[in-house]
Amino acid sequence: MAAQSKHTLLGWGGDVSRIVQTLAAVWVFALALVVLLAQPVLNPSTEDALQLLLFLGVSGSASVVIAFLLYRLGLVNWFRSLRYALIVVTVMTIGLVFLNVWVTAQLMFIDEHDLSLTAILLVFAGGTALGFGYFISSALTERIMVVADGARQLSKGDLSTRVAVQGNDELAGLATTFNMMAAQLQELDTAKRQLEQSRRDLVAWVSHDLRTPLASMRLVIEALLDGVVDDPDTIKRYLTTAQTEIESLNRLINDLFELAQLDAGHITLQCEQTSLADLLSDTLSGMRALAEQGGVHLEGQAAPDTDPVYIDAQKIQRVLYNLIGNAIRHTPPGGTVTIHAMRAGKMAQVDVRDSGEGIPAADLPHIFERFYRGERARTRDSGGQRGVGLGLAIAQGLIEAHGGAITAYSDPGQGAKFTFTLPRQKV
Repeated sequence: MAAQSKHTLLGWGGDVSRIVQTLAAVWVFALALVVLLAQPVLNPSTEDALQLLLFLGVSGSASVVIAFLLYRLGLVNWFRSLRYALIVVTVMTIGLVFLNVWVTAQLMFIDEHDLSLTAILLVFAGGTALGFGYFISSALTERIMVVADGARQLSKGDLSTRVAVQGNDELAGLATTFNMMAAQLQELDTAKRQLEQSRRDLVAWVSHDLRTPLASMRLVIEALLDGVVDDPDTIKRYLTTAQTEIESLNRLINDLFELAQLDAGHITLQCEQTSLADLLSDTLSGMRALAEQGGVHLEGQAAPDTDPVYIDAQKIQRVLYNLIGNAIRHTPPGGTVTIHAMRAGKMAQVDVRDSGEGIPAADLPHIFERFYRGERARTRDSGGQRGVGLGLAIAQGLIEAHGGAITAYSDPGQGAKFTFTLPRQKV
């Protein structure tokens, strides 16, 4: 309540300042009329000039005060139609003009004939102004009704509603703002629908990826418990299968947890100046066994001017493991996976290229979407690993968290190339 009273007092203070400035402008304008117009044309005496200045100043000031009071009383808000409000305001303005001229003319001792003629001319001018004001008010209210109709359509759920923008005034600005608001609401609605669909897909995909290894482990354990198998080699193979499925579940749960952290913005980066060449060397050493198992030649190098980079080495190594692992899995025996790091202005650029089958054009725009997997990715690789479709989404999140970007290029049948950038200095 106190805050509202304070706001009201501040409002009145601003109005008082404006009316004082307006009254001062009225008197300055009256003085200018007397000096610049009345003196050369009428050549009045000093006393008459002072009287004229006094009449003009007082009548003008009274008009301003009356207009201010009507404004503070909210005269325009009394009407249900803006058109009628504008007409009434026009009538009142004409009345004030008529009163000012009539009183001033009488005080200046204009004869009866001239006074009557002046009155007739004023009435005619007032009627003409009233007709003019009616059509002008109609033009304004029609433009406002266009925006109002658009708002009604928007409230009914038609988010594609847009209104015509006419002119360059405030009403045109209102229509433009309305269209911008409608466009943003439509974008938010589309994003909400996509998010809801993604949520449903996420539940379905996670359920599938959890059900498959669980079903496999259940069959293995039941077979062992029921004594279906009893020779050591088969038992070892069954246990190896169970271990593989447990590792698959563990990767899925870890990926989901990391993806949730990225989505929530809670990922913590321990960034420091790091040698990208050393990081690549360590990663290639760790991935060489997987490459040799698949008969893939693995090679990589970093340009001399690449180092240092400002990164969280553990997170970027996770990205490299993911990209190189994908490249090895999709490269046939005898193929090559190449990693090359170079300087790119204020960033460092890393390319991971393979000589595999490439990425189909239909899949390329979606490969960074979570749980998206092309048909080949839905099967196990030679090592029994099953992709769950989160690795590239996590890689993208980690790269973007560093302030970099990741893209993919591919010509079917000619391999694929993943390129990402990293900052060389603290951003």
